Amino acid sequence: MAKYSYEFKKMIVDAYLNGEGGYKHLSSVYGPTRRDIQKWVHNYQTLGDEGLLRSRKNDIYSFEKKLSVVELYLSSEISYQDLALQEGITNPCMITNWVNRFRAAGPDALRPHKKGRKKILDKSCKNPKTVPSEEPSVDTSAEYVKELEDELLKLRIENAFLKELRRLRLEDEAKMRERQESSAVSEDSSN
Repeated sequence: MAKYSYEFKKMIVDAYLNGEGGYKHLSSVYGPTRRDIQKWVHNYQTLGDEGLLRSRKNDIYSFEKKLSVVELYLSSEISYQDLALQEGITNPCMITNWVNRFRAAGPDALRPHKKGRKKILDKSCKNPKTVPSEEPSVDTSAEYVKELEDELLKLRIENAFLKELRRLRLEDEAKMRERQESSAVSEDSSN
């Protein structure tokens, strides 16, 4: 995807807002795709000049923020673009990535992970028997509670999704019954 300057984007958005043409016309005149122009106009109308600036910083979002955005997407009928604008996230593809990772591996996939090589143990110790091996005492109860909380959150999201799916299915069945009844009544009245 081509990188466009702020001034170029602003010029096209101003042209659109001044009524110089629609997305398709401006795309043929200036070159960017119709979808890019549509996105720029929408970002400008929602976020102002900030919506047209290319963000050179890497925003780091907390686990809780990612999880709440994914939960909001899964529990509502909002698009990635609209959700990104609503939450102040400049890249809707990031939300797509979060949702896909969540669906594949659950909430733990959204947790930050360390980058780089893993540390290698000190190899200066030739004889492992000389080092007393102590089991580090780990508070498993806190870890266990955290795992249970994560599982509970995942199940709540899944439950909300299934309830919504059931509601939509019941609506469709009701519409089908209504159509069948109306067609049966129209057949009776024609005879």
